[in-house]
Amino acid sequence: MISKHISEKEATKSITALRLGLANTPNGNALANMKQLAEKIFEPLREYTGGPIKINSMYRSEALNKAIGGSSRSQHCQGNAMDLDDIYGYKTNKEMFDFIREKLDFDQLIYEFGNEENPDWVHVSYVDKEKNRNRVLKAVRDKGKTVYIDITNK
Repeated sequence: MISKHISEKEATKSITALRLGLANTPNGNALANMKQLAEKIFEPLREYTGGPIKINSMYRSEALNKAIGGSSRSQHCQGNAMDLDDIYGYKTNKEMFDFIREKLDFDQLIYEFGNEENPDWVHVSYVDKEKNRNRVLKAVRDKGKTVYIDITNK
């Protein structure tokens, strides 16, 4: 188990990896990062929501990340990031985004697409207390490309 509410299977699950036959197994360092991310972000958020939260993506091997077109610097590859989507209806993605922003220490928090009322999903990362930047971004599409707008101080 990664944490009380996250199994290793859930944290590494990828339909793309299965379809392409790619290994998606974290090493010891990534596993330790995943446990810290779960402890510092996911579990407090899970307590706040009062119910399950869908993890769209947590750990990604380098090969999987490349296959999906992820950033070459993706924190998912080190086990430091996760994408969350509250499909179960306990709290909206916006409510989760706001909770993380206002109550938790994090490295990077991204309001992923959607509209002003609700992002499509929430990306959050955690490095460590000394290195976290508490950087807040909003992902938008501009002429077919993803652009990140810094909204840290807004």
